Amino acid sequence: MKDDEPQLIERYTPNERSNHWITAISFILLALSGLAMFHPAMSWLYAVLGGGQWTRILHPFIGIVMFVSFLLLALRFWHHNYLDKDDIQWMKQMGDVLNNREDRLPEIGRYNAGQKLLFFVMVVCLVLLLLSGIVIWRRYFSIYFSIEIIRLSSLVHAIAAFVLMCGIIVHIYAALWVKGSIGAMTRGYVTWGWARKHHPRWFRESIK
Repeated sequence: MKDDEPQLIERYTPNERSNHWITAISFILLALSGLAMFHPAMSWLYAVLGGGQWTRILHPFIGIVMFVSFLLLALRFWHHNYLDKDDIQWMKQMGDVLNNREDRLPEIGRYNAGQKLLFFVMVVCLVLLLLSGIVIWRRYFSIYFSIEIIRLSSLVHAIAAFVLMCGIIVHIYAALWVKGSIGAMTRGYVTWGWARKHHPRWFRESIK
């Protein structure tokens, strides 16, 4: 390393990044195909998966891929997402968070409170999407349920999908807002300065 090059620290391993991008690509395909099936005005999105017939066939299978991929992701990072007293204080100082006054905030570990809350929102939404999706999967499972259960599951599926999409939009916005976050998930590394500024507790633990 040259003297003028910043020191780097690994934030995500190649396996973790691959896991993340499989989940992300699956989500995009599911969101677009789900919108196509949700309302006629969105029917042009059927083209994403090759038309209406293929969309109805592939959507649930891609859903299984996303659930399994996210499950592996959740198992990898579960222990980093426990809320503690510092996270509660972080949320109480939302004004400092929004105005980038990070020096006034409690020291952040690998993830801040907002990231941790989003993690648990995703866990709940994906469990609901899996269970409701199985009930309304006509080709294999819906014949075993009453029409009332299928209708309720369709509603739960739509609401959980909407909440998940809102959460992912917030996730993407936050990644763009905090410069360097996208690079962490594409290249795997962040600078010492980035880590020290945004996740000081994680930084100290990582360089020990």
